[in-house]
Amino acid sequence: MTAINPIHRITCKSFVLKTLGLFLLLAPALSLAAEKPPWCQALPRPEFKALEKAPSADPWFEVYKVQPGVFAIYEPHQSEEVISYLIVGSKRALLFDTGLGIGNIKKVTDALTRLPVAVANSHTHNDHIGDNWRFNVVYGMDTDFTRASAKGSTADAQAELAPGQICGDLPAGFDAQHYASKPFRITRPLHDGDQIDLGDRVLKVVATPGHTPDSIILVDEKNLLMFTGDTFYPGPIFLYRPETDLKAYSASLMKMNALGVHIKALLPAHNVPIAGPGYLPRANQAFLRVMRGIETPVAKDGKQEYVFKGFSFLLKEPIPAPWKQPKKTEKKKN
Repeated sequence: MTAINPIHRITCKSFVLKTLGLFLLLAPALSLAAEKPPWCQALPRPEFKALEKAPSADPWFEVYKVQPGVFAIYEPHQSEEVISYLIVGSKRALLFDTGLGIGNIKKVTDALTRLPVAVANSHTHNDHIGDNWRFNVVYGMDTDFTRASAKGSTADAQAELAPGQICGDLPAGFDAQHYASKPFRITRPLHDGDQIDLGDRVLKVVATPGHTPDSIILVDEKNLLMFTGDTFYPGPIFLYRPETDLKAYSASLMKMNALGVHIKALLPAHNVPIAGPGYLPRANQAFLRVMRGIETPVAKDGKQEYVFKGFSFLLKEPIPAPWKQPKKTEKKKN
């Protein structure tokens, strides 16, 4: 039997201890990376499988060709599943929303078109304006809410990185600690009824306040498309923030329903890049029932969710049922 050098024995023991210590140090991080949050375990959603996937210049995004001249730029690694749209005409292009600002959406649009790209936002919540600052031309609704949002914010942005909100890895070099919505400059005001001419493609701006005071949709009448922003998408629609106006939202759904008669496809800002226009009358009628207090919500994360097939409305408080005067009982005559 060969004698073991005591120094060799100490060295081996030291190596084993260091290796074990390193494993214990890295184990939580490895476990976290391997474990996907429940919301992203079934991705990609079936609606994406029917679309042609295009190359993405930034791995944070996935790009899908919805139809000629329309690209859905999807963020599948964050729970909001934000979808921005690059809409290309013959002379210029419009980017409808710029996402969370975690990846670089301008790298993506630069690779998809050589035309000049302007930005318009479905509304100015942080998950739709994250990369506005990268663009020279930014349309904005003429509202105080829009101007306040253009100053940037930190709290809402940081909430997007909370535990369970990220699926996979954040981009290399991303500074999570200082992540915020950066300020941007509105260069061109927008109003209800305005038209954005891209050359052989005209987008009509329709004000749909409710989710926020500056919510809009875009209607492409020639191609029968409606870009619905957050006013409607299949999934839980958030209607609980201080800036939300439920009566205005109900009126906006009615407006969209009337416009949807001549539309063949909805292009929402979350979850799926294309949905059938049949959702509009259903959503309109469903929310009317909510507002009349004849639907019963279920509690969800401290809020009230009104659940319907394919979508739901998430409110801060339940809408009370209509008060009914008790029926009078006639006194029996002796």
